Amino acid sequence: MEKKQSGTGTDTDSVTKNVPFLNRIDLSSPDIHQSVSLLKQACLDSGIFYVINHGISEELMEEVFEQNKKFFGLPLSEKMKVLRNEKHRGYTPLFDEILDPDNQVHGDLKEGYYIGVEVPEDDPKAEKTFYGPNVWPSDDILPGWRHTMEKYHLEALEVARAIARIIALALDLEANFFDKPEILGQPLALFAIAKVWFISCFIWSPGQISDPSNGLYGAGAHTDYGLITLLATDDVYGLQICKDKYAQPQVWEFIAPLKGAFIVNLGDMLERWSNCLFKSTLHRVLGNGQERYSIAYFVEPGYDCLVECLPTCKSEKNPPKFPPVMYGDYLGQRYKDTHIDLNVYNELQS
Repeated sequence: MEKKQSGTGTDTDSVTKNVPFLNRIDLSSPDIHQSVSLLKQACLDSGIFYVINHGISEELMEEVFEQNKKFFGLPLSEKMKVLRNEKHRGYTPLFDEILDPDNQVHGDLKEGYYIGVEVPEDDPKAEKTFYGPNVWPSDDILPGWRHTMEKYHLEALEVARAIARIIALALDLEANFFDKPEILGQPLALFAIAKVWFISCFIWSPGQISDPSNGLYGAGAHTDYGLITLLATDDVYGLQICKDKYAQPQVWEFIAPLKGAFIVNLGDMLERWSNCLFKSTLHRVLGNGQERYSIAYFVEPGYDCLVECLPTCKSEKNPPKFPPVMYGDYLGQRYKDTHIDLNVYNELQS
């Protein structure tokens, strides 16, 4: 039965009684067969699971959250100085993104900050969408902010690659399938080739309460675009998933934060690659009036990656369900569909 939401927010007691059990993938475990089995079960069931013992220190995670609190605590005038640009880097104000236009009355009740791989302006690839230098807050205003984010980016990359190897094995591929240059590449080549790996930092504003019956959401219902997403959150509830995204009515379940763990969900490109064997996860965020911080690390294929059905996921009886797609073109359209035109901000500022 669908869990009803009201305009008064969520009740913590009822939430904790209704959260689904998620498999935990232990990256420190030597039993790769068990990890593959647990991951595959999760991907077939809901496309979402926890990753524990991932190797990123608690101290770094706490520093990332602390730095984000400092940024979002700045006056709006300071944050607007690093407004997102046409490369989708920088600050996104409240209502900038509308992920579920059929059901939302306005944009998401969240602020965000997008960071990608740093590419110099004189690099030929910088002419493409999603390539180029990042937009960084002044070190005078937020000392150490950039250093912390770049350190986190490198360490989260290693976690993402470890998960991708388990996913490859679960799809009967070679473990290093997703390590190809056009997909995940090598750590140093990553910066030079400029794959799109976004860290997105979000805050759901205090006092803002979601009311699905009236189209008000912290983040509207959506699936992520790429391979997988690594989500780190504070201990405030808000994330919900719908296991069967085609069901009517949709049934929504809260996902419990797990200290020290990543919540990992599958994106649309993995669904296309696997010919719908693995499903991307439909999810949304409800605000309950409390501040809620999260850090999403979007693991995307390269801009020029051709995504087509994997050889292990098709047969004569099960032909490819999607045509091949160039990932950069696909991603650009998805961002265009879900974000306010930047000209709106130019008009407001003028």
